[in-house]
Amino acid sequence: MKILVVGGAGYIGSHVTLEAINHGYEVTVFDDLSSGFKDNIHASAAFFQGSTLSDTDLSRVMKNSHFDAVIHLAANKAAGESMTNPSDYSKNNIIGGINLIRACEEYGINKFIFSSSAAVYGAPEYNPIDELHPLAPSNFYGYTKLAIENNLSWFSRLKGLRYAALRYFNAAGYDINQRIIGKEINPQNLIPIVMEVASGIRKKLSVYGNDYSTKDGTGIRDYIHVSDLACGHIMALNYLIKHEKDLTVNLGTGDGHSVLDIISMARKVSNKKIEYEFTGRRNGDPGKLIAGSDNAKKLINWGPKYSDLHTIISSTWNIYNQ
Repeated sequence: MKILVVGGAGYIGSHVTLEAINHGYEVTVFDDLSSGFKDNIHASAAFFQGSTLSDTDLSRVMKNSHFDAVIHLAANKAAGESMTNPSDYSKNNIIGGINLIRACEEYGINKFIFSSSAAVYGAPEYNPIDELHPLAPSNFYGYTKLAIENNLSWFSRLKGLRYAALRYFNAAGYDINQRIIGKEINPQNLIPIVMEVASGIRKKLSVYGNDYSTKDGTGIRDYIHVSDLACGHIMALNYLIKHEKDLTVNLGTGDGHSVLDIISMARKVSNKKIEYEFTGRRNGDPGKLIAGSDNAKKLINWGPKYSDLHTIISSTWNIYNQ
């Protein structure tokens, strides 16, 4: 079976590519390398450099390749940045995503795995958040993910495209065997920023808010190991192949860790003093976000294997401590 992994040189995409190859799939990576690394691409994967914003590039990779499925992970992903730079997020996330869907229709690819986000839910009305939670994104990034989900739903009804929308919570960690070593460029997420402080790249980090109604006043998030996410993509693809039904599921652990939990574990693992300072809350940041992932377990038999906090932090420190 032939799979095109769009964004396959990036952080999550490279882990998904590795998982697909481990399952015996023939993989081609399509990436513009704006935030990914060619060194992240598995030696047995074919590579095409190109952009989802270019119909020519998409045609070049798809025209004679006869792919059975596309896994789409190419998008801008910083929620805060999306609020100050919505034009780039409209272009890269929405237009790029729709271009890719259209190309799948043109070249007869009817299986589509989409890297969505818990950001489609917005501020939680309850925790854990299940797939029945209202969809009300509180940032433009979340809106762009929901826009592609909605387009996939329409193409499913009108054109028979079978899709899986995988709503990630907080992706973290690295391959425990250190087969992927490319660090994220200009990271916006907590754990890589903590790692940059531990490794001396930054002097300290900012903790946004210490007055939430949580155990230590800092925000609590559901961290899911990237290798567990990668496994979820392959299980979702197998579901589409077997059942010919669309799928929308959360991928998370059902447990939460605070910002101070992360810092404490990072200190323990790295044996480094990690300096931080409390600053004001960021607009739109909820105090707690926890996944309800029962449907992923029930429908695709998925569950986290590597997502305990020590494994997440230690696998990340192994990369930053090189």
